[in-house]
Amino acid sequence: MTRIIRGNIARRRRTKIRLFASSFRGAHSRLTRTITQQKIRALVSSHRDRDKQKRNFRRLWITRINAVIREIGVSYSYSRLIHDLYKKQVLLNRKILAQIGISNKNCLYMISNEIIKEVDWKESTGII
Repeated sequence: MTRIIRGNIARRRRTKIRLFASSFRGAHSRLTRTITQQKIRALVSSHRDRDKQKRNFRRLWITRINAVIREIGVSYSYSRLIHDLYKKQVLLNRKILAQIGISNKNCLYMISNEIIKEVDWKESTGII
């Protein structure tokens, strides 16, 4: 049986993997076996950390909104604001509320005051 030379195919496969790992340090960018291991590890980490990043940003937005809202009054909290927003069916998500709170606190004060007035008025009249 004749010998099959598969240098082209194997070399092409290895160079493709090496391009992925070209920025890694040491043997992780030079040795084929460790390159493939590090590639798997990197892809697993990136997939996991995309979900973690979403959680972290949500926590950051909630913290920022809560900090700005508590400056208004001690009795008013983040959870009451979100509850009142849902009651009034205002479509502002946490990201937008946090950006408004950072860039223009007065605007967030106005939004929360309008919601408080509306919800308190409805509760006092018994419309809800």
